[in-house]
Amino acid sequence: MSNISTHILDTSLGKPAADVRVWLEREHDGHWRMQAESHTDADGRARNLTPDGLTAGHYRLYADLGGYFAAGRRETLYATAIIDFVVGDAAQHYHLPLLISPYSYSTYRGS
Repeated sequence: MSNISTHILDTSLGKPAADVRVWLEREHDGHWRMQAESHTDADGRARNLTPDGLTAGHYRLYADLGGYFAAGRRETLYATAIIDFVVGDAAQHYHLPLLISPYSYSTYRGS
């Protein structure tokens, strides 16, 4: 099934980032609408952020880094990581890993 998923890894600790709040929005007629909200599991994964099916369009995936680092009593520069992307082919799976540390984050399209 085609969907959007993420896997968040805390590279400063070398382990999955568990219990990170993530949410997905989709742009529709110039307005952003919430599609799903979840938390990463113990393995740092949110497996299906499109439970109603995936459609082509402009999306934003957010991760609450501030909440995650605060829960571990660690400071961070970034309150929220935002992955702004376009789904062109809704038949594909879009896996968007997020590598985080207190002072950086990066992403790529996974498989």
